[in-house]
Amino acid sequence: MTFSIARRLLGAIAALGAALALTGCGYNDFQRLDEQTKSAWSEVLNQYQRRADLIPNIVATVKGEANFEQETLTKVVEARAKATSIQATPELVNNPEAFNKFQAAQGELSSALSRLLVVTENYPNLKANQGFQDLRVQLEGTENRITVARGRYVKAVQDYNVLARSFPTNLTAMLFSYPVKPNFTVQNEAQISQPPAVSFDKPASK
Repeated sequence: MTFSIARRLLGAIAALGAALALTGCGYNDFQRLDEQTKSAWSEVLNQYQRRADLIPNIVATVKGEANFEQETLTKVVEARAKATSIQATPELVNNPEAFNKFQAAQGELSSALSRLLVVTENYPNLKANQGFQDLRVQLEGTENRITVARGRYVKAVQDYNVLARSFPTNLTAMLFSYPVKPNFTVQNEAQISQPPAVSFDKPASK
């Protein structure tokens, strides 16, 4: 009986020691920060999907305008098709090449939409179309939410990557396969902290 109790006691001590070791090497922090990045990434995808869902209605409304620039519409449709063709799985955030392709495709869609909104300012009927105005307001709100979601993801990945690169937690990262994650890149970091300028009143200056 005494031997059995001693074995259980030693087992408990060993388990406690292992738990303390994992805590000290950052294992639990990797678990927490990895989940945070996944959650933040899911929100980014939700907002991109919301934007993609708006586009068919916008395109359909614009098509009703006589003599509208077909090239502009075509670029929006093609950019949406390209962006939605990339399967945005959770594993995408650990694949720098795939992540960059996804980011580039979304950037092309943003540019095509911005051009479309600028061109619509030349068509009084569209400016007077309440349905189209409502769609543009929804698009503006979605673009703002995309910016916020991207900003949160950037912060979550930064926190995770600092842990993955720091000593001694970088050893834990190698041991348990927690690679550094790719992140969104912008030419101007201030773009992350403020919504994009989407003007619905006058064409953007060239």
